[in-house]
Amino acid sequence: MSSELTRLTAAELAARIASGAVSAVEVAEAHLARIEAVDEKVHAFLHLDREGALAQAREVDTRRAAGERLGPLAGVPLALKDIFTTKGVPTTCGSKMLEGWLPPYDATVTRRLREAGIVVLGKSNMDEFAMGSSTENSAYGPTGNPWDLTRIPGGSGGGSAAALASFQAPLAIGTDTGGSIRQPAAVTGTVGVKPTYGGVSRYGMIAFSSSLDQGGPCARTVLDAALLHEVIAGHDPMDSTSVDAPVPPVVEAARNGSVAGLRVGVVKQFAGEGYQAGVMQRFGEAVELLRELGAEVVEVDCPSFTKALAAYYLIAPSECSSNLARFDGLRYGLRSGDDGTRSAEEVTSLTRAAGFGAEVKRRIMLGTYALSSGYYDAYYGSAQKVRTLISRDFEAAFGRADVLVSPTTPTTAFPIGERVDDPIAMYLADLCTIPANLAGNAAMSLPCGLAPEDGLPVGLQIIAPAMADDRLYRVGAAVEAAFQARWGHPILEEAPAL
Repeated sequence: MSSELTRLTAAELAARIASGAVSAVEVAEAHLARIEAVDEKVHAFLHLDREGALAQAREVDTRRAAGERLGPLAGVPLALKDIFTTKGVPTTCGSKMLEGWLPPYDATVTRRLREAGIVVLGKSNMDEFAMGSSTENSAYGPTGNPWDLTRIPGGSGGGSAAALASFQAPLAIGTDTGGSIRQPAAVTGTVGVKPTYGGVSRYGMIAFSSSLDQGGPCARTVLDAALLHEVIAGHDPMDSTSVDAPVPPVVEAARNGSVAGLRVGVVKQFAGEGYQAGVMQRFGEAVELLRELGAEVVEVDCPSFTKALAAYYLIAPSECSSNLARFDGLRYGLRSGDDGTRSAEEVTSLTRAAGFGAEVKRRIMLGTYALSSGYYDAYYGSAQKVRTLISRDFEAAFGRADVLVSPTTPTTAFPIGERVDDPIAMYLADLCTIPANLAGNAAMSLPCGLAPEDGLPVGLQIIAPAMADDRLYRVGAAVEAAFQARWGHPILEEAPAL
């Protein structure tokens, strides 16, 4: 029974709990047992909150027994990326800088999950301060891809995606600054959504790059992602960048997937050198499937997208150099060298040297340089101009198409350690995902098959205009249903058993 429960979708689990066929405690115990059985191999979690999860599950069962009307995902377990503050539960952001830190408050996303009765199993592994594309930059060790434990699960939210793909949790939360929800989803055969910038509150989400960071849902199906999206989205007065507008009807769109009469734009720039042949083959098949389902497919030209990677790696480090200045060893977190003989400046220097990993230091230095006197206009200022051009390209493209599609990543999951010493090769993993972050648009990745060269998952990216998140779910649900009818089962059923 317990192994069966871990294989069900979030919607299926919610229905069973609501009907009384199974209790929320039984569901939580089944997933905690699965974590204990396999996570030593996968390392998807940094902290497992067994007591807290069971307490949340018991509360759901008690409230349901009392006749309370609960949310549609009440009692369903979830893995929470360790970038969201959780009151009294460790939040490390994958860094030694915050090792052992117990936040005094919940992030808005955390609070909304709890209010919806969703059971938070624990905190998932991630690249330190969300800086990376492989989860190898975690100060607590890498996460393995459940399809092949010697390969990366994507990043920075590799722990959340790996928890889904290894059936340790049916739902997860990630964050997406340059593709950190979508890229892990693509390489693990799961579904990941970057909502419109400002669509999900950033309050209590530890900042990397404030104009790019966006929390979002991760799941094994499009409908599950939509149900979770609806829980965490919505205006938050605690976040000055939060959009004060109704949440798009994402669940309705996911339940009524269709592309008939829709204009789908294929981005010309997302192809060519550097793209794995099997990835392009599966993407081509996805485009043909869209045609078969009644979509009109057009090619769109977005010339500024070729400059997106360079612009991103000036803007994001610049903002991170500012945001991470707060980690000074004086207020909270790690403190090194404070033996009474050193000045505050010396303690700060020693703390940052000991607390930050190599990639975080690299980006802080890049950002500090880009913002320095005499270089600001040449680097950061120019990157912001490119950002404007990218937004204009999107605007023109959406004049010709309702949604845009591309491969999510140029390649399938690469071996752990292969790109650690080559930052440029690592950054190229986000080639297709970064433009949507720079423009603030909504985007989704869902599986579109396995690459013939290595049998690893390939992701299809769907991009929609800002506040048109429901289009992602409408198209995603139609594609998912058609592919599963063709394959005869969900793609994760082909993953090797752990």
